[in-house]
Amino acid sequence: MLLSSDEERFIEWWEKNRDNRKKSFRQLMIGLPMATVFVVAILFNFFAGWYKRATMMINTQSSSLILVLLIAGIGIVVFYSIFSMRYKWEMNEQRYQELQAKKHSTKSSD
Repeated sequence: MLLSSDEERFIEWWEKNRDNRKKSFRQLMIGLPMATVFVVAILFNFFAGWYKRATMMINTQSSSLILVLLIAGIGIVVFYSIFSMRYKWEMNEQRYQELQAKKHSTKSSD
């Protein structure tokens, strides 16, 4: 079975970009916007006031709670951005390996 043109283009693209996309700092920078949107949505939901108990907690323990929320938000951003980008890298690498095996099996059968 021959590779399609999309599969060939993916192989070429991944060979060029796989080392660059594996770096942790690069993964953090790529995943940062989505992770930030995720945390902003959580914080907006928390401060929206629809959950009365959360509003009471903010009013009684505002300074320490804000610090804890800030640290938790930063932790979520870092974890989510790195984890999601590493997962995408692993999925691309697996696809690359499968296509390479398919390509080599096609060449050996010819």
